Amino acid sequence: MLNKIEVDDSDTQLESSMAALAAAMSDASRVKMLCALMDGRAWTATELSAVADIASSTASSHLNRLVNSHLITCLSQGRHRYYRLAGHEVGQLVEMMMGVSWKRIPPPKTRTPVQLRVARTCYDHLAGEVAVEIYESMRREGWINDDGTHLTEKGHENFQQMGVVLDPKTKRKPCCACLDWSERRSHLGGDAGAAFFTLCEHRGWLKRVQGFREVNITSSGKAAFRKWFALSGNPD
Repeated sequence: MLNKIEVDDSDTQLESSMAALAAAMSDASRVKMLCALMDGRAWTATELSAVADIASSTASSHLNRLVNSHLITCLSQGRHRYYRLAGHEVGQLVEMMMGVSWKRIPPPKTRTPVQLRVARTCYDHLAGEVAVEIYESMRREGWINDDGTHLTEKGHENFQQMGVVLDPKTKRKPCCACLDWSERRSHLGGDAGAAFFTLCEHRGWLKRVQGFREVNITSSGKAAFRKWFALSGNPD
């Protein structure tokens, strides 16, 4: 009987925690802030209040709610305070919610701005049409297994040749298929996805658009994607 009570208490705590998390994400202004933070950067309260189109005092209350729910963290630097997602797990949750929510929107198929649909950030990795095509190329060429849970020996070799530096001690998934909310197909997530995105930025293949999730593919990036994945790159 005691064991049953302990299990029931644990279940209740989990259910209560899930309900609290859902409640924290149930406000449209807080959702707008979370979506803005999906670019992987730290934002000020003023910037986030502008994104959510609310007063600074109201934004402060919403930000405190998100911090207390462990969805975002607050970073202090001198007199300035910055906010960012609490981790890649939160980014994955927001991206998944986008995909589920998108299914409820009636035709036309998508209203996503063209440039945002082509290439954007998904917290710390690449998303959009180009990312989906890269993932399909990796899967087709045997860089990753069919369900995207790990890199193959060929994948490791090609990543090493490309210059992608993986974290052998990562606490996140080493590699995973991340559902792309606009394309309804998968792009590369996990440590492999983050490491690949880092390389693309370092090599100047991708450039973020300041203040947005949009990512532009440079001429060198188009050439690199043609070489490695037989892609034409970001259309003009």
